[in-house]
Amino acid sequence: MSEPSRPRLDEAGEVREEERLDVERLRPFLATALPGAEGPITVRQFRAGHSNLTYLVAIGGREAVLRRGPFGARVKTAHDMGREWKLLGALQGVYPRAPRPLAFCEDEGVLGAPFYLMERVRGVILRGDGSGSGLALGPETLRATSTALIDSLAELHAVDLARSGLGALGRPDGYVERQVRGWTERYQAARTDEVPEIEAAAAWAAAHLPAAGGVALIHNDYKYDNVVLDPADLTRVVAVLDWEMATIGDPLMDLGTTLGYWTDPGDSPLLKAHAFGPTHLPGSLSRREVVARYAERTGRPVDDLLFHYVFALFKLAVIIQQIYRRYADGHTHDPRFASMGQLVRVLGNQAARALERGRIHELG
Repeated sequence: MSEPSRPRLDEAGEVREEERLDVERLRPFLATALPGAEGPITVRQFRAGHSNLTYLVAIGGREAVLRRGPFGARVKTAHDMGREWKLLGALQGVYPRAPRPLAFCEDEGVLGAPFYLMERVRGVILRGDGSGSGLALGPETLRATSTALIDSLAELHAVDLARSGLGALGRPDGYVERQVRGWTERYQAARTDEVPEIEAAAAWAAAHLPAAGGVALIHNDYKYDNVVLDPADLTRVVAVLDWEMATIGDPLMDLGTTLGYWTDPGDSPLLKAHAFGPTHLPGSLSRREVVARYAERTGRPVDDLLFHYVFALFKLAVIIQQIYRRYADGHTHDPRFASMGQLVRVLGNQAARALERGRIHELG
């Protein structure tokens, strides 16, 4: 690339006090999962995530990533570690960007919830505006990384379901309708404040269900901070993380989710302030260009994605509302969650803007 700088690899930090693990309870499991690894156990935490908890466990010179559901979670089915473990195993040799799972523990007596270990994949994760990466993210770099991100999504949607054995993972018939109904129910269960724009987006989505867009393995949370980039070549995605919501369903719904995370230069300052990646910076693909690139790589017709974009904003608002509800109920004291209620409103306003203009982007 023409903008050289030294990237910062994604690293774990101190464990939040309320999310500490009992390492001695963990020791017998590690002895089986990592044969020959002995000595002191250190646990650090990847603190950027908002849902499932992710730790870096080290013992005897070996490292592994540990994933478990959040403390105080109200929706247990959203944090099914066994399902995520099995999915990663099925993807080995089928989708090269799926991290390798190492061991699964269903005994809640060990850490208070089921969990699993997977290999650690080192690399760069771009979060927010990317300023924490140590990289000079100029236009050339962002054009290349944003294109690589969409190309990797297209490759995921091309996974051979028969070869992977994942064909029975989901129920593609009626998938979109179930998504709208299910996420609406989750919102009602987690609601703390009145947000009319979110209610309106849910009602509009229920009344405007689109035709099915095909069947594929979908990630359902595909965005910049869930992919690991090669520090030597940011155009190469080396791993895709956080498979908790993956299923067999409509690939256009997956594309819509990515668009819901994607901010454009013309979006509101509040939306860009909560960006999940540097997508609104100069050089990056816009939402409209994301759709065009995806269509080029997959050959799928993607003429009108207004429903998919509005629903993605609504779904993201529900996820954030669930996190905020955990904070409001006192199950977590993570200070990042205190302002989550405001972000729900920001997403509601963005959905309302998209419906008013009848398209997923600001400009004509």
